[in-house]
Amino acid sequence: MVLCPVRPPRRTRTSNEATGATRSSAFMFPYFIMLIFCGIPLFFMELSFGQFASQGCLGVWRISPMFKGVGYGMMVVSTYIGIYYNVVICIAFYYFFSSMTPVLPWAYCSNPWNTPDCAGVLDASNITNGSRPPALPGNLSHALNHTLQRTSPSEEYWRLYVLKLSDDIGNFGEVRLPLLGCLGVSWVVVFLCLIRGVKSSGKVVYFTATFPYVVLTILFIRGVTLEGALTGIMYYLTPQWDKILEAKVWGDAASQIFYSLGCAWGGLITMASYNKFHNNCYRDSVIISITNCATSVYAGFVIFSILGFMANHLGVDVSRVADHGPGLAFVAYPEALTLLPISPLWSLLFFFMLILLGLGTQFCLLETLVTAIVDEVGNEWILQKKTYVTLGVAVAGFLLGIPLTSQAGIYWLLLMDNYAASFSLVVISCIMCVSIMYIYGHHNYFQDIQMMLGFPPPLFFQICWRFVSPAIIFFILIFTVIQYQPITYNHYQYPGWAVAIGFLMALSSVICIPLYALYQLCRTDGDTLLQRLKNATKPSRDWGPALLEHRTGRYARTIPPSPEDGLEVQPLHPDKAQIPTVGSNGSSRLQDSRI
Repeated sequence: MVLCPVRPPRRTRTSNEATGATRSSAFMFPYFIMLIFCGIPLFFMELSFGQFASQGCLGVWRISPMFKGVGYGMMVVSTYIGIYYNVVICIAFYYFFSSMTPVLPWAYCSNPWNTPDCAGVLDASNITNGSRPPALPGNLSHALNHTLQRTSPSEEYWRLYVLKLSDDIGNFGEVRLPLLGCLGVSWVVVFLCLIRGVKSSGKVVYFTATFPYVVLTILFIRGVTLEGALTGIMYYLTPQWDKILEAKVWGDAASQIFYSLGCAWGGLITMASYNKFHNNCYRDSVIISITNCATSVYAGFVIFSILGFMANHLGVDVSRVADHGPGLAFVAYPEALTLLPISPLWSLLFFFMLILLGLGTQFCLLETLVTAIVDEVGNEWILQKKTYVTLGVAVAGFLLGIPLTSQAGIYWLLLMDNYAASFSLVVISCIMCVSIMYIYGHHNYFQDIQMMLGFPPPLFFQICWRFVSPAIIFFILIFTVIQYQPITYNHYQYPGWAVAIGFLMALSSVICIPLYALYQLCRTDGDTLLQRLKNATKPSRDWGPALLEHRTGRYARTIPPSPEDGLEVQPLHPDKAQIPTVGSNGSSRLQDSRI
C-alpha cells in the first residue's frame, strides 16, 4: 500500500485559515493510538484471515456465508478508490512530464494563464542556469502573502491551467486531454505490471516499494540543510493539545490508518492469500505496520522541512504555506520546490516518488478486484484467462475515470475521497471483527491461527480483536456523525444534491452487508427463522485451509470431496501435481505463493 506522509484531517482549507495544516501536530497523538489499538491488530487479522483460507475477499467468507456482504463491500470500496486514485497518479504523471523543462512552469507569473492577482516569490528578471533568483525583500513578500488578493503561480497553474477548474460540480465543461492521456498511461502501466498476476507485480513492487526511500532520503538531506527547516519540523512535532478532544481529529486519524495500512479494502486479505500456509504473518504484520507508519512520519519530516524553508523565505508562519490533500501535493510543495537550486531536478524526483507510491497501491486495488471476480466464478476457463479479466477491469477503470479528468473532475474526486471510502471503511472493519470473534467464535479463530502459525495470537491481539478495536471504531463513528460538517473545496460549498450523492456512495458499500445477509437467509434451509439464521452463519463445509495436507484436526475429511460439495480438486503446480488442493482456485493462488 502507499506509504504516504501522515496527513492532517481531510478538511478543506477556508479562506481565512489552513485548518488541515494547523491540526497536523494535533494529529500525531491520535494517529499512534489508532495504530497500536486498531491498525496493527486489524492488519494482523486480515493477513491471518486471507492466509488461512488462501482465498480473496469473497472466498474467505465461507467462514460465515451470511457475512459475505462484507467482502462485496470491500470490493465496492476498492472500486471507488481504484477509479479516483489512478486520476491522482495521472496528475502526478502530468507534473512529472511538466518538470522536464529548464524552468518549472509554475515558478513565475508571466504565463498566459496567470491573472493580475498572481504574485510569485521569485523575480522573473533573475533567471539563471540552475540558480535560484534572490528572494523578494521581507516586507514585500510579507505583504504579498497576507493580501487577500494574492494567489501563487503554482496555485494558478493548478487551477487555471492543469484543471481549468469550472465554477460548479455540475458544470463538467471539457475533458482535459492532457490529463486524459496521462490517465491512459497510468492504466497501461498498471495493467502491464499485473499482466501475469502477483508473479509480475511482485517483482515490480521490489522497485516501487524501495526506490521511494532513496528519493525520500535525498529530499530529507536537502530539506534539513535549508534555512528555516527546523521551524517547519518543530511545527510538525509540537502538539496542540486543545485539538485532541475533537472527534474529527480521531476520526481522521482512523481514516489515515485505514488508508495507510489498507485495512478493509480487501487488498490485505487478497495478497495474504498468496502466502504459504505456515508463513509467520504475525511477524509480518508487526514489521510492516510499524515500518509503514514510521515511513509516514519520516515523509512528514521531508515535507515540513521544505515548507519551513518556504515560510522562512516568505517571512510568514508555516501554517500559511502548509496545505493538505491535492493542495499539498500539487500546490504548496511544488511552489516550495521552485525556491531550490536546480528546481526541475527536485520536482522530477518528488513526482516520480509520488507515481511509484501510487502505483504500489493501485496494483493491490486492481489485484483485489480481479482475484475476487476469479474466486467468485471459480471455473477453469477464467483461471486460464485471468489476464483478460485484468484487462477488462483496467479498461472499465479508465472509462469510469474519464469524468474526473473534466473541468469539474477535482470536485468529484474529493467527493469520492471524503464519502465513498471514509466511514465505510471503519464500518466494514467493525463488522468483520464482530463476525469473526462472536459469530464464528474467538476460540475457533484462535485455534485456526495456532494450527497455521504454531502458536495462538498474543493476548494483546486477542483483547483488541474482541473488545478494544470494535469499541474504538464504534465510538469514533458515532462522534464523527455527531460532529459532521459538509464538504467544501476552498471557497466552494458543495450543493445538497452532490452531498446526497456522496452519502449514497458511502452507503453503497455498507448496504451490501445487510442485503446479502437477507439474501442468504432466504436461500438457506430451515423450518424457522432462528434455524435459518443458525445455518446461514455457520461455516461452510469447504471452509478451512486450501491444501488437503493442511486440513488436519477438525478440518480433516473422512471422505474425498465430491462435485456436489461445490469443490474442485486441482493440481498445485505442474511440478507438484501429486499434491491435490481444495478450493475454487487454490491452484492458481498457491502456485506463486509469495508477496
